[in-house]
Amino acid sequence: MRRIALAGVVASAAIIPTGAAVRLSQSGLGCTNWPKCTATSLVAAGASGDPLIHRWIEFGNRMITAVIFVIAIAVFVAAWRFRDGHARAGQDGGQARAGQTRAGQDGAGQRGSRRRDLVWLASAQPAGIAIQAGVGGIVVLTKLAPFWVSLHYLATIPVLAAAVALHVRCTESAARARPLVPRLVRLVALALVAVVAVMFAAGTLVTGTGPLAGARSVPRYHFLSLTAVTQLHADIGWALGVLALALALMLQLVNAPARAVRLSWLVLGLIGLQGVIGYAQYFSGLPAGLVWVHVANTALIWIAVLRLTFALRDRGWPGEPAPGQPDATIAQTGSAQIGSAQTGSAQTGSAQTGSAQAGSAQAASTVTGQPIAKPLSGDAAVR
Repeated sequence: MRRIALAGVVASAAIIPTGAAVRLSQSGLGCTNWPKCTATSLVAAGASGDPLIHRWIEFGNRMITAVIFVIAIAVFVAAWRFRDGHARAGQDGGQARAGQTRAGQDGAGQRGSRRRDLVWLASAQPAGIAIQAGVGGIVVLTKLAPFWVSLHYLATIPVLAAAVALHVRCTESAARARPLVPRLVRLVALALVAVVAVMFAAGTLVTGTGPLAGARSVPRYHFLSLTAVTQLHADIGWALGVLALALALMLQLVNAPARAVRLSWLVLGLIGLQGVIGYAQYFSGLPAGLVWVHVANTALIWIAVLRLTFALRDRGWPGEPAPGQPDATIAQTGSAQIGSAQTGSAQTGSAQTGSAQAGSAQAASTVTGQPIAKPLSGDAAVR
């Protein structure tokens, strides 16, 4: 399940750089119709008023989306079939086989049930991609209206978040999360997620205002100048960097898990790299290749920030109890051992009673001087 969920993460993240390639190559109107590429052809054929390379770039992006949708369906099927009693995901093969063997020996009742949380997260991927494809059709039919182009990109953010959450949750139990850091640190991490989302939205405003809006003659945003909206985007970036640095230092000071500390520094590094690329592209005249790297890096930032947030709490492994709760198998074993001990004690008591009765009989024989008759066997008693 973990490998299939990882494929969902990669596929969902791939939507961002492929969509950016369409927009930054001025191929947004390579296909002038939807769902067909042109009015007379489903594929990139015929005349559309754009160069043929633009048609193939836009049509290729549609084909990639179809492949991503198939992967999303496979993720959903895997989540539907997944059972919480399966072997721990992420462990080595020997431990996985041992866990499956144990689950089979314990019977159907011990194999676990379908994880509804995983099913919902998995269903969000094909549903989100279908919605995004519909928004893409509106983008084409409105001739790249900037609002719909921005929404087309932003629709990828929750889909990718659901994919990352599924990849994390399939290695955890369904128990309530146990925080690993103080509440203030967790609030700062959530604030970081929110500011990252705001930065993404501001980035779409910059692209929708500047010269790389998807084609040469398409509508642009006009409520702010390119300089003003770029400055707004940069200010949000600086605030994001300060927040990421504060979170990294806080995690270091509270002795957070090593994995969370590493992720915090990774997030800070990715945000710093994003800032360097942003300033480089602005002062070099917005070259399309550099802008593409800037957009593609947003997928890595989003994944890293979400993974950092998940690393601040623990739910235990699938099939295991919540932290602080006894394992049902151990409890059953302990009950069996107690029962066996009680049975042994009862047998010991019976033996001691028998010995006491025998001793009393021997004492009586000694006093009377008469032997004690032995009990007759079944046949003798009948006769």
